[in-house]
Amino acid sequence: MIGQFGVGFYSAYLFAEKVIVTTKHNDDEQYVWESQAGGSFTVTRDSEGEQLGRGTKITLFLKEDQLEYLEERKIKDLVKKHSEFISYPIYLWTEKTIEKEISDDEDDEPKKEEEGAVEEVDEDKEKASKKKKIKEVSHEWGLINKQKPIWLRKPEEISKDEYAAFYKSLTNGRTLGCEAFLCRGTA
Repeated sequence: MIGQFGVGFYSAYLFAEKVIVTTKHNDDEQYVWESQAGGSFTVTRDSEGEQLGRGTKITLFLKEDQLEYLEERKIKDLVKKHSEFISYPIYLWTEKTIEKEISDDEDDEPKKEEEGAVEEVDEDKEKASKKKKIKEVSHEWGLINKQKPIWLRKPEEISKDEYAAFYKSLTNGRTLGCEAFLCRGTA
């Protein structure tokens, strides 16, 4: 099965009990690859699911003890750590909550008429009391790997720490005298 996607892909089974890969090429039908590990998988043509148009969608069914990977912060940290030098866009479906002030005029008017009492009210206080704060929730796809890969940036824009991180990612954390690498040709 490793030949299908590569060794790195199968790390998904460390925290997912089932993986579904939906993929579509411009000149081909849409297909779904599905597996629960264990050495078996199925590939079927997808005529009923959401049509991608082009590209790949990976759906992970997390193990019960791995639900921390549903947290937006955890996902962003993982993507930043492991895709820092990848030029393909990675999007995350995010939830945004904004607080809005709305007018509460409709609720106040009938009460004043029913009371029938005349009183002097400070206009500023009255205006402030007629505003309500509500929370509005929206969802959107957000690009989470905005940084260009190191080799596409100008050398003067790259810090020594970034070069060190890149070198460390290439050597799996081993240090092999990266000082020479960091100097970029200076003696």
